[in-house]
Amino acid sequence: MTDETTTTQPQAQNLTDSPHYLAQALMANGIKNMYGVVGIPVTDFARIAQGMGMRFIGMRHEEDAVNAAAAEGFLTGKPAVALTVSAPGFLNGLAAMLEATTNGFPVIMIGGSSTRHVVDMHEGEYEGLDQMNYAKAFCKESFRIDKIEDIPLAVARAMHIACSGRPGAVYIDFPDDAVAQTMDKDEAAAKLWTANQPNPAMPPAQASIDEALKLLSEAKNPLMVVGKGAALAQAEDELKEFVSKTDIPFQPMSMAKGLIPDDDPHCTASARGLALRTADVVLLVGARLNWMLNFGEGKEWNPNVKFIQIEIDPNEIENARPIACPVVGDIKSAMTMLNAGLEKTPFKASAEWLSAIQADSKQNDEKFAARINSGKVPMGHYDALGAIKKVYDQHKDVIITNEGANTLDDCRNIIDIYQPRHRLDCGTWGVMGCAVGYSIGAAVSTGKQVLYIGGDSGFGFDGMEVEVACRYNLPITFVVLNNGGIYRGDFENLGNDGDPSPLTLTYDAHYEKMIEAFGGKGYYATTPDEVEQMVGEAVASGKPSFVHVQLADYAGKESGHISNLNPKPVVGPLATSEVTADPYIEGAHM
Repeated sequence: MTDETTTTQPQAQNLTDSPHYLAQALMANGIKNMYGVVGIPVTDFARIAQGMGMRFIGMRHEEDAVNAAAAEGFLTGKPAVALTVSAPGFLNGLAAMLEATTNGFPVIMIGGSSTRHVVDMHEGEYEGLDQMNYAKAFCKESFRIDKIEDIPLAVARAMHIACSGRPGAVYIDFPDDAVAQTMDKDEAAAKLWTANQPNPAMPPAQASIDEALKLLSEAKNPLMVVGKGAALAQAEDELKEFVSKTDIPFQPMSMAKGLIPDDDPHCTASARGLALRTADVVLLVGARLNWMLNFGEGKEWNPNVKFIQIEIDPNEIENARPIACPVVGDIKSAMTMLNAGLEKTPFKASAEWLSAIQADSKQNDEKFAARINSGKVPMGHYDALGAIKKVYDQHKDVIITNEGANTLDDCRNIIDIYQPRHRLDCGTWGVMGCAVGYSIGAAVSTGKQVLYIGGDSGFGFDGMEVEVACRYNLPITFVVLNNGGIYRGDFENLGNDGDPSPLTLTYDAHYEKMIEAFGGKGYYATTPDEVEQMVGEAVASGKPSFVHVQLADYAGKESGHISNLNPKPVVGPLATSEVTADPYIEGAHM
């Protein structure tokens, strides 16, 4: 039996169709931007959505489209839409959809797909794939629109699921036989609705707040570790109040930098080793005890440390080790309750503890200062990033996007962030090929200047999106640090075939020429002074621009700061050049 609303054909002026109705439902739920690659069967949907007032950003690859939409979700707290075509285009978006879910970024991916009954019978449909079921392993939830009448429900549910609890990705399948459906326009308008409180407050139990404050008040060396979950929760005001009242030192994880400015005297970013080794009670705020925190154990941590974990997802509690005090609820509510609870259970971190942190920070900062101002040419990562830091410190409202190995690790350590949600990087998964898409999403959703900082390897995954930046005249400055390889450019070919090493890229490349091909401004820098001057000029222009920064080919360390995750052959180093962990800094090849 067929629903008559999909078969009856009243006069055209009384009809709406699925593309119009889906765009209307998205806009009714506050979704303003769509990033995608058009084609069968969603080309007209993109054009119709644009005509109805949504902004459509045409990307060059679906993975970058999802990353751009996910970045908007992180920065605004509201999902954007990524649009893909069927089968291959859909599959291109899956990695970024799972990355968004792993990072907790709200995003809705809509995929056009082929005729359902032909796909289900395996008749050999054009780009036929059971996309709804394929998507389930990569997102929080997956839906298929089979009837035009279900569009309001699909969008409202997607909003609730993408935003609530731990945010993440939701997939909506849009088959071609649903795309062609129509229904009465007045009936459609009557059935439209807006999701009600898609991200409601979920305050934790008061008993858990009381226990957390008791543990903190008894601590000798309390520490707060702030993760990107706190940035997603937009809890910066509550965090600042808590630090102000308690003097507790805090360690910001990468995308939590700037919730409290990195130059705050309570920040332990320059004294992370001492802070983690010495802290006896640690308050985790939107940070998970995963590989980035060595699972809360090992030589990096005080063996007797007690953890308090504020976490909205109870499944994350004790995922790696025992938690002395779980606080299950949303971060903003939890921090509000902790601040209120200080009236009853006040505590202050000791002056001795804070002084020890600050002394260690000062000592390490002095060591860093010498390394980022060495004046060596060809440059290493430290000198180049030190020059960029000088520019950034004059433009603190610029959003930084960052990827690479050494470029990522060293940028995180060298460039301070001063405002909330002003740094995006590869996050929990540690993937490459995300930050150019993030740059586009950040520029579109905020209107702010964006500074992309990537290595030549990381940039290569999604570099074609510089054309998108030029086409839409987005205020993005791309800075690529080129050492001619993955990790670095001087690895040896262990065979005799004459090919480059598996890690070798083109050292004498001119990446800045890419943006010039599309009308942007390119620069080529070989000294720290040139880096500072050229990046400063590019950022000040507010236009699409590109600074190629030429490093020494021996600058860098294999696997960056996570070489412990990269198993080594038991026979030892593969080649002479690989004996020194960091040959550039240690002075090898000089």
